[in-house]
Amino acid sequence: MRALVLDGYTDEPSCLGVPPFIAPYARLVFGAMVEAGSEVRYATIDQWRAGTLDMRAFELLVAIRHIGVPGKYLRGMPASDRELFEIGQGFKGDSIVSLGVTSERASKTVADSFYETVSGDPDAYVYDLLVAGGASGRKRTASEWNRWLLKGARACTFHPDHGGPLIAEMQMYRGCVRYGSGGCAFCIEPLQGRPEFRAPEDILAEAEVLANIGVRNLRLGAQTCVYSYMAKGVGETETPVPNSDVVGRLLRSIRKVVRPTVFHLDNANPAVIAAHPAEAIEVTKAIAEHCTGGNVLALGLESADPEVAKANNLNATPQDVLEATRIINAVGSSKGPTGLPLVLPGINFLCGLKGETKETYDLNADFLRDIASEGLRLRRTNIRQVIPVRQDCPGVKHKSQFLRFKRFVREQIDLPMLERIVPNGTIISSVYTELREGGRTFGRQVGTYPILVGLPYSYGVGRWVDVSVVGRGPKSVIGIVYPTAVNTASLSMLEAIPGIGKRRAMAIVRNRPFTDSKEVWGLLGGGDAEKAARRLLSLDEVDAE
Repeated sequence: MRALVLDGYTDEPSCLGVPPFIAPYARLVFGAMVEAGSEVRYATIDQWRAGTLDMRAFELLVAIRHIGVPGKYLRGMPASDRELFEIGQGFKGDSIVSLGVTSERASKTVADSFYETVSGDPDAYVYDLLVAGGASGRKRTASEWNRWLLKGARACTFHPDHGGPLIAEMQMYRGCVRYGSGGCAFCIEPLQGRPEFRAPEDILAEAEVLANIGVRNLRLGAQTCVYSYMAKGVGETETPVPNSDVVGRLLRSIRKVVRPTVFHLDNANPAVIAAHPAEAIEVTKAIAEHCTGGNVLALGLESADPEVAKANNLNATPQDVLEATRIINAVGSSKGPTGLPLVLPGINFLCGLKGETKETYDLNADFLRDIASEGLRLRRTNIRQVIPVRQDCPGVKHKSQFLRFKRFVREQIDLPMLERIVPNGTIISSVYTELREGGRTFGRQVGTYPILVGLPYSYGVGRWVDVSVVGRGPKSVIGIVYPTAVNTASLSMLEAIPGIGKRRAMAIVRNRPFTDSKEVWGLLGGGDAEKAARRLLSLDEVDAE
């Protein structure tokens, strides 16, 4: 059977699958279908949008779109209900859709159209359908989990970002150590039950296969807490003791055997870190040593209001998060070769939960002031609105306080934090240019929650460049290609260098080519313009655009 896995992208609280990321879901389905004997192809929703995908070549369609926390994207928007409807309407064969934790309304809109809707794990569902002629809606077994990831790695070779910025999301386990109490009221992960840990050798095997087919960037995500992997006391306590030996060996083995270009992680449980600081420090040291710079560990505070925490059975107290922030800063705040600190914390806020009042936002702001007053660094402050997946939530009722809080965070927290982390003159390495818009070019490093970099001029898209920071906004920086080739740079590139301006830039262009840097400095007249030019300009012949 000729089958197509159509990736409509994934954006969940713990799993990234919007380009340049590829989530494990599509790879698992691909592998399950290969094992079932199908001839399988993978494609993205963007390839369908571009009109480069001939749907008539396939007899079976499996569409995947898991959107739990929709956000803003530089490129690669997740598939909309309308697009899935149009695809299903035009497809002549059998069609299946997996919508993950999408709201009931969206699921119903698509499911009632032209698709059979998946229950259980989509890979197990499709495998049973192909092999046994019927689907049971079951979970995959541990053996299937590992086999299908290995067989499904080849899906990455069809991704438009393969050979470039593609980064594969790899899962260490699923479930939550707080499964006994039901965990946070808004989160679906505790519904998976007791954590199912993949063996370290299985994770390493997946990393090796991905690397062998050309995926050089890896992220251990799609789980609730890296510190809880193989932790001691799971099922006995909600804050088990981190197994620093196992985590350290896993990270070290991936780094040594696979040598990924980018190697990042995601979520961390601040309550676990705070309860076991000695073990948490050892895990954090392993992360700083074996992963690549610019790493971010997201800490789920959700709310600093104790009444909201109680009403929603939240995971950690503000004091837990403060202590976890101190530990991660103490170990990971030194700058690495990427230009960014080795590893820093991020903090998640979730607005619209049960028990929220106007005062909740003041408590959240006070907590962040405490963080800032200690001189601690946060790489990311994430403010989301709750999506009622598990149970009904009131949503954000106090709109003015919500907007005021967001403005406070962007102006008084994010901007000063970014100034501390990437001051002017910082060289951010390996920025991948992705989008040109309005005479500007935007790019990012590959990795967990990368900083958006804006070049104030038109530049080639799909290039890898180093960038020198010359300014910033609350969530992005302004940069200049480093070094800028004086003999080939456009006028706008030269003009963007601080202190040079249009007049001096035009003088440089008129007098090119230069063979001696002293000729360039002589045109600038000393002062700040010459200082900036000495730092940013090069006589090397570099393709500028």
